[in-house]
Amino acid sequence: MSNLKNKVAIITGGAGALGGTMAVGLAKQGVKVAILGRTEKTIQIKIAEIKAIGGEAMGLIADVLNRKQLENACDKVMQLWGKIDILVNAAGGNIKGATIMPEDSFFDMNLDDFDSVTKLNLKGTVLPTIVFGKQMAKQGKGNIINISSMAAQQALTRVVGYSTSKASIDIFTKWLAVEMAQKHSEKIRVNAIAPGFFIGEQNRSLLLNEDGSLTARGNTIVSNTPMKRFGEAKEVLSTLYWLCDDDSSFITGIVVPIDGGFSAFSGV
Repeated sequence: MSNLKNKVAIITGGAGALGGTMAVGLAKQGVKVAILGRTEKTIQIKIAEIKAIGGEAMGLIADVLNRKQLENACDKVMQLWGKIDILVNAAGGNIKGATIMPEDSFFDMNLDDFDSVTKLNLKGTVLPTIVFGKQMAKQGKGNIINISSMAAQQALTRVVGYSTSKASIDIFTKWLAVEMAQKHSEKIRVNAIAPGFFIGEQNRSLLLNEDGSLTARGNTIVSNTPMKRFGEAKEVLSTLYWLCDDDSSFITGIVVPIDGGFSAFSGV
């Protein structure tokens, strides 16, 4: 992927499981990676991992819901590297109170938690895109990658807040792709990746028992995934490289599933 060499990428949530894998993966391709997150310790661990493989990285301490912090982060990147080629909006997650367990009722859902998960996933993508995308508009070139989910593609039980906010990411991706191409530059592209089911710290206890066997929910997911397994974070990388590469210059406004066939399977 020589077209990626010396590009500059900002990855929100870049010290997390999925974001961290993407940060290291891009660094291996010669991309200068800015890892944005709230916790300096985890960011420094990821930076050390990138530097150990000969990559170039910097840390940005910022909350994706804090515009001033994001603007300061943008200034820092511009001062050091002078451009922003890629923005990966990997920050996000779920909140327990916006999840409806089998013993719970939708009518008792905590609306504050529903608001919080919506802010984290939707506003936490929109606000960094406003701040860093503005620099791309000035440059006339850039690449924005949002993170959707299988929860946005089909109705999954329990995760009402997460599903609703991730579904919003899909239409935001398509809307912004049109907006950027029509008003700013056809060289600013906006796409999304929709991971299937990957084991992470947030969902481990939902999908796996302590002995590593599948929970009932984990078994249902695997049974409805034609490849009969969960994904591995590294399996997102080839799609990320493809969407970020200049060779995909006519691709914008799409959501790419990486799900082992989950979204294609009817269950029958």
